[in-house]
Amino acid sequence: MEPSLKPGEFPFTRGIYPGMYRDRLWTMRQYAGFGSAEESNARYRYLLSQGTTGLSVAFDLPTQMGMDPDHPLAAGEVGRVGVSIASLADMRRLFDGIALDLVSTSMTINSTAAILLAFYFLIAKEQGADPRRIAGTIQNDILKEYIARGTYIYPPRAALRIVTDVFAWAACEFPEWNTISISGYHIREAGSTAVQEVAFTFANAIAYIEAAVAAGLHVDDFAPRLSFFFNAQMDFLTEIAKFRAARRLYARLMKDRFGAKNERSWMLRFHAQTAGSSLTAQQPDVNVVRTTIEALAAVLGGAQSLHTNSRDEALGLPTEESALLALRTQQVIAYESGVPAAPDPFGGSYYVEELTDRIETEAMEYIRRIDEMGGALAAIESGYPQSQIQNAAYEFQREVESGKRVVVGVNRFQSDDGADVPVFRVNPGIESAQVESVAQLRTRRDAAAWRRSIVALEETARGAGNLMPRIVDAAQASATVGEISDTLRRVFGEYRDRA
Repeated sequence: MEPSLKPGEFPFTRGIYPGMYRDRLWTMRQYAGFGSAEESNARYRYLLSQGTTGLSVAFDLPTQMGMDPDHPLAAGEVGRVGVSIASLADMRRLFDGIALDLVSTSMTINSTAAILLAFYFLIAKEQGADPRRIAGTIQNDILKEYIARGTYIYPPRAALRIVTDVFAWAACEFPEWNTISISGYHIREAGSTAVQEVAFTFANAIAYIEAAVAAGLHVDDFAPRLSFFFNAQMDFLTEIAKFRAARRLYARLMKDRFGAKNERSWMLRFHAQTAGSSLTAQQPDVNVVRTTIEALAAVLGGAQSLHTNSRDEALGLPTEESALLALRTQQVIAYESGVPAAPDPFGGSYYVEELTDRIETEAMEYIRRIDEMGGALAAIESGYPQSQIQNAAYEFQREVESGKRVVVGVNRFQSDDGADVPVFRVNPGIESAQVESVAQLRTRRDAAAWRRSIVALEETARGAGNLMPRIVDAAQASATVGEISDTLRRVFGEYRDRA
């Protein structure tokens, strides 16, 4: 318990800034993306008109997996769980009429993160913006894909090379951009405990930092641009304590383990999203209450940006009305609740302080165990974090099924409410339109310039040079996400989970 420490003071348990939300509110960043670039662009414009202060892009599975819309495995998935982006032309349409130097954009993309970042960089330049002043975040967190989510392409060590190449390139070309958002969110969605979420996220962070240092980068040159992404779950006080413990643990890791000297390298900056796994298809209006509790925990825990889930997401993609209500939830907390007046409202609470200490201690125990295994990569390859998460998820489900853990509307207080809730439907013609669009792109582009860029990318991948300049060149030459990914597949191969 550290009652004497103030917000903005190392180790930042009480917040990374002295005034926190009294000086600046968190960024209200609503996650959205579906169908075509044009449809998603319309949703972004709508959200911006309603007061959202940052964009967050969801990509469909083919884009995430490095497949073009005409790939056989993309059938039935184009535009379904996010927007379909196959080329620079698609990205141009996605941000049509949106000034990238006036909005902060987060892109939830991992295996193909370098490609989508190249597209965004080129669009910013086309708009006449100075890339050195463009703000945003790319998730680029490949290790959690092997642990919890599964949208990986290449073997882990090759994937880590791409991540560190992005760090090095962006430090010069895109210095205000957050080059990674190290995600505990998906670890928690897979069923982990709060302690495991913190521990496995930071074990992954350690692996990224060590890989960057081994590649010749100085920790203070890239650490200030590291950001994190955490889950805001239903256990209200535990979640507040989790965020406080994570800040303190991270500050000590960066200062003591990695010798960072820059104070900004010690600061844990994180985005939070309310828990998709807590939403129920039964009585979906009750999800508004769940989301409000989770959002409040994130704010009381000191998040720098926040996404609030929509009430209908257990049924399908959110309707425009549901997305607006989710945004209004943040705005009510920000402007009506009075909560932002105190930087750390629960500081000094005996229970929250004890929880903070306990979560930090137990998370460090996991990190020490992973260190003994040889680090996060070795632990992932052995299946350790995966098995720990599976065990926690199994125990949670047992508690729900036995009635020990109550989920309103699921195992108690059931009713038929919500059976007629409108469900958003993606335009079924999107897939054929995207397939045709890619076919036309391939006939129109300069074939010689495209081939040169692909050959140069493959040669660089077989060597030791930074891949990002070659990816940017290929994107500029109208190479598609699938073509760039396939070039890297030829060199690195594809990862197959032993399970």
